[in-house]
Amino acid sequence: TAQPLRVGQLVVAVGNPYGFESTVSAGVVSALGRSLRSRHGRLIEGVVQHTAALNPGNSGGPLVDSRGRVVGVNTAIIAMAQGIGFAVPAGTAQWVLTEILTQGRVRRAYLGVSVRDRALDTRLVRALDLPVTRAIEIMSRDEQGPAAKADLHSGDLIVAVNDAPVNGIDALHLQLSRCPVGTPITLDV
Repeated sequence: TAQPLRVGQLVVAVGNPYGFESTVSAGVVSALGRSLRSRHGRLIEGVVQHTAALNPGNSGGPLVDSRGRVVGVNTAIIAMAQGIGFAVPAGTAQWVLTEILTQGRVRRAYLGVSVRDRALDTRLVRALDLPVTRAIEIMSRDEQGPAAKADLHSGDLIVAVNDAPVNGIDALHLQLSRCPVGTPITLDV
């Protein structure tokens, strides 16, 4: 059985930085379960932080353990820092690959709304016995989307998805990512 990845474990990043083919750099796993925001604003969770040197051309290359097993896909660095690299875990990459091969794209559950985080008035939280002090306010909706079919409107406040409290957009995305595409969900509004 495969051993779970651990902080302090040796890893090697493989890539083609600056066009130099099959370059490897060694490092250690610094942290597990980090969150990283994509260019489009979506939060990527469970990211592996490591110290193997990453340069342009390493992104998309494998991060392997000392036995040669792929444990991640190198994704990003913090430009002004040295020795801080990030990799999407191999399990996440496998899920994405499966989605692309079976569906032709990555499908995610969606509501068809534009939203913003909103603090709730303390009196409202107490009066309704809400599990959160922040909610997601619907700003607009896609008239053809699931939110319109469920009769959600601008100004509605989402406080839970499938009975799990959501106190912001990232929590909403996390709950939606756990829902299989095409299955009904329950919102507390």
